Amino acid sequence: MVSLSPSPLVALCLLCFLAFCIPQSSSAVTKIGLGYRLISIENGADGALVGTLQVKQSNNIYGADIPLLRFYAKHESENRLRVHVTDAKNKRWEVPYDLLPREQPPPLKQSIALSSSSEKKKKKKKNHQRSVSETDYPGSELVLTYTSDPFSFAVKRKSNGDTLFNSSSDDTDPFSSLVFKDQYLEISTKLPRDASLYGLGENSQTHGIKLYPNDPYTLYTTDIAAINVNADLYGSHPVYMDLRNEGGKAYAHGVLLLNSNGMDVFYTGTSLTYKVIGGVLDFYFFAGPSPLNVVDQYTSLIGRPAPMPYWAFGFHQCRWGYHNLSVIEDVVENYQKAKIPLDVIWTDDDHMDGKKDFTLNPVNYPRPKLLDFLDKIHSIGMKYVVIVDPGIAVNASYGVYQRGMANDVFIKHDGDPFLGQVWPGAVHFPDFLNPKTVSWWGDEIRRFHELVPVDGLWIDMNEVSNFCNGKCTIPEGRICPNGTGPGWICCLDCKNITNTKWDDPPYKINASGIMAPVGYKTIVTSAVHYNGVLEYDAHSLYGFSQSIATHKGLQGIEGKRPFILSRSTYVGSGKYVAHWTGDNQGTWENLRYSISTMLNFGIFGIPMVGSDICGFYPQPTEELCNRWIEVGAFYPFSRDHANYYSPRQELYQWESVAESARNALGMRYKILPYLYTLNYEAHLSGAPIARPLFFSFPSFTESYGLSTQFLLGSSVMVSPVVEQGQTQVKALFPPGTWYNLFDMAHGVVSKEGTYVTLDAPLHVVNVHLYQNAILPMQQGGMVSKDARTTPFSLIVTFPAGAKEGEAQGNLFLDDDELPEMKIASGSSTYIDFHATIKDGTVRVWSQVQEGKFALDKGWVIDSINVLGVTGSKAVMDVSESHVNVSITEQQLYGQGDDGGSKVVMVGMNGLNIPVGKNLDITWKMES
Repeated sequence: MVSLSPSPLVALCLLCFLAFCIPQSSSAVTKIGLGYRLISIENGADGALVGTLQVKQSNNIYGADIPLLRFYAKHESENRLRVHVTDAKNKRWEVPYDLLPREQPPPLKQSIALSSSSEKKKKKKKNHQRSVSETDYPGSELVLTYTSDPFSFAVKRKSNGDTLFNSSSDDTDPFSSLVFKDQYLEISTKLPRDASLYGLGENSQTHGIKLYPNDPYTLYTTDIAAINVNADLYGSHPVYMDLRNEGGKAYAHGVLLLNSNGMDVFYTGTSLTYKVIGGVLDFYFFAGPSPLNVVDQYTSLIGRPAPMPYWAFGFHQCRWGYHNLSVIEDVVENYQKAKIPLDVIWTDDDHMDGKKDFTLNPVNYPRPKLLDFLDKIHSIGMKYVVIVDPGIAVNASYGVYQRGMANDVFIKHDGDPFLGQVWPGAVHFPDFLNPKTVSWWGDEIRRFHELVPVDGLWIDMNEVSNFCNGKCTIPEGRICPNGTGPGWICCLDCKNITNTKWDDPPYKINASGIMAPVGYKTIVTSAVHYNGVLEYDAHSLYGFSQSIATHKGLQGIEGKRPFILSRSTYVGSGKYVAHWTGDNQGTWENLRYSISTMLNFGIFGIPMVGSDICGFYPQPTEELCNRWIEVGAFYPFSRDHANYYSPRQELYQWESVAESARNALGMRYKILPYLYTLNYEAHLSGAPIARPLFFSFPSFTESYGLSTQFLLGSSVMVSPVVEQGQTQVKALFPPGTWYNLFDMAHGVVSKEGTYVTLDAPLHVVNVHLYQNAILPMQQGGMVSKDARTTPFSLIVTFPAGAKEGEAQGNLFLDDDELPEMKIASGSSTYIDFHATIKDGTVRVWSQVQEGKFALDKGWVIDSINVLGVTGSKAVMDVSESHVNVSITEQQLYGQGDDGGSKVVMVGMNGLNIPVGKNLDITWKMES
């Protein structure tokens, strides 16, 4: 749905207005205080370190210093180190442990004995005490070191001694030592200039995927459109990956600051500084050393990505403005007529009665006719997803509101449910930190599902978004909203609240990119959640907590695997939901931004991600929409969505776009088994579905900043056109052999990694498959349900002309309605595929686990294509005489003509081998 700004022009005017009206802080660097000193430290019973820090010199910049801090460090696993700093005497806000389960540090001590350093030297160590001069705390992969006065700590990699994080500050550094106040925390790390950093979102990054020195990075969940670059958008992910190349060897590590309060992060290229307006410093360091290792270690802490149903990897169509049922019926019919695949039809709030959650418009979406439509699309395997916003309309005759009030589920201010405004008018906001709210929400989902058997839910506006500011009341004597003019204009009677330190904190983060107040267009930050939790602290957790409640509610209906799409996300959201990148615009710049944002969310542990294809805001050109579907067909989550005010932009609206869609989506539907297997791998290890090239080629430094190409899994590379008027694309090919997936007789041999200019006429997107891979494919279809029943083919790739080589791949198949995604008898099958070539002998075989499921489905492998071999004929065992064999010479750019044997593709058709049985085929390549 639309963000607060209905168009880029209105957004620009709003930003300009606020920029002039809100005072800006000075950009000059001011060091704050002298830091802390370590006055005691001991070994904890669980192998941790526990120390006490004392402020060296108090000051009142951004408030009073907290005089004593508790420092806690623990190697929680062989590749994860935690460093936790909090007030030594008083419990402070942290991300709730029931919301994001993890180890808890020991309770704070009731009393703290202070002694001078000279006295401590006279004492002998007792029990677990350590001397403050003992400065090393080694683990399996990481070593923590610390300095006592002023206190700082560093994290080093044990294998090579590299310093990964160093919080010390000397006179020449432009940042302070540790600062810890009630509403201002500051800590920094030095960085080598050649380190490549990724993450710290959500934002639209103009400079590509790598963090760019002196770009602003503010983390605070905000409803501003994704067209706003370098600003805090819908999600908060205070995690980054650091990739370094040392002597040709790559090392990656990750750093998470688990804190939900608003923060600015300043990256200069040689340092990174956090300025946080509350909470604690709770750092986790992940040793890597590969990018995949980092994401594996990160998601082992925050939760593995959710399994998605198979149909979620099909194509989705949505629009804000499908005014009645006949419109979506026509959309589905037109996709079928255009022969463009479509799995899921969506409605924004058009199906609702008065834009109220969990209701149905009796005129425009009459229930009997809607149920008939759903029966029809369900019968062919299509699905239906609808939107749900968190704001619950204040309406005495509205059952959802009545039950919510009866159960006391809303966030409060001054003892009453906080009043805001979104699409239905005056609303209250559910408090998803309250267990009663979670139960009530699940019951409302169940009631609605009985009314309309939807297949998934889309939770939007959950940053949370509010059209008004401050404390509001419903106006007397006038209707609000009155049905005329834009629906996002506040019509409540409101007054700003700036008289509390929570609504007007001493340090102003760069909220909305313009230093807006932290309560701007959201819930006032002095509002109160369950158990007295302040909105000030919990603000960025709203979408996350709603995601957990929605997942629980949807799964509880029929026990099926849920599909939920959320706009606002936080650390751990990927365990429950998919994400789309919000309100973008139909421009070439936004097309390019979409790739970087998608790749970032893979690092964040939310691999099911995509952007609104062709742009949400008006108006894409025909050429842009052609190129966008050629990119979007390979987003993990692939959906066309448009604004109420946009011209219609379904893919069949232009014949040229329809042709590009048939081509690109046609390939997507062929590789659905591969995408679904990547979903399984993501669920096991966090591995992103869409990845930067450096994930597979971490030592290839040329790929570190590449933001216009991406990998699906480890081996499929997409090199789209993202510039207007281009019919060629300059693509980077890491070292090795790459085969064109649309025309496997062609490819590229990249000896040491090189750019190659590829032809890319309007309807062509370049997709290549890397050497040493085995890619399972099917034959495609108009709906994933049908595509899933077609015969399989295996594409086996060897380095061009290799005398010896190995290739491997895998395939996961299951009943995608089951909540759990795992290898289990009768409900799933997992296959490892292998291939070798040696001295002209080619062997392809598989190892099947739990084959019964695949056998019961009747799936067969009909063909195998082996690429990159030499010879003019394939001599097979006589028992394979029924197989049709073809030999096709391959044209490979960059191979050179050394007079050697021609490189060929061997095709074998008519195999009819059951997927659920081990296969083993061998043949000899001869001249």
